[in-house]
Amino acid sequence: MTRRFVLNRIVDATGTSGAGIVADGVEFPSGKCVIHFRPSPGSIIIFDSVADMISVHGHGGQTVIEWVD
Repeated sequence: MTRRFVLNRIVDATGTSGAGIVADGVEFPSGKCVIHFRPSPGSIIIFDSVADMISVHGHGGQTVIEWVD
């Protein structure tokens, strides 16, 4: 089942993207996930798993996943 999520940045440690919803994402049945950073055009990045994505963009718990479905 494909699941959608957003990345909610509680604290912007780098001063780059700001706080709040910074990206939209999808997790596929294979486990792979894709994120699209806001605002458009933003970048699109493919990861092998949600865990891999969070290890890069989670900023030590300062960015959290909020599942849409």
